[in-house]
Amino acid sequence: MVKDRRVNWVVVLVMSAVFGQLGVDRFIMGKVGTGILKLITFGGFGVWWIVDLILIATKYEFEGVKWVS
Repeated sequence: MVKDRRVNWVVVLVMSAVFGQLGVDRFIMGKVGTGILKLITFGGFGVWWIVDLILIATKYEFEGVKWVS
């Protein structure tokens, strides 16, 4: 059984807004593979960055991530 990674929602939201195109939000959530992809594509040419920003703002339940406030 894989334990969920406890992640501060506010920190990830701010990092996603400021550094989301570099994949920092994905790295914080422990998603290194998609973080690297987001980094080399500059946030999926901006689209992936906006989608992630919306998902994080609405506290989407990412696999392996437990939001804490």
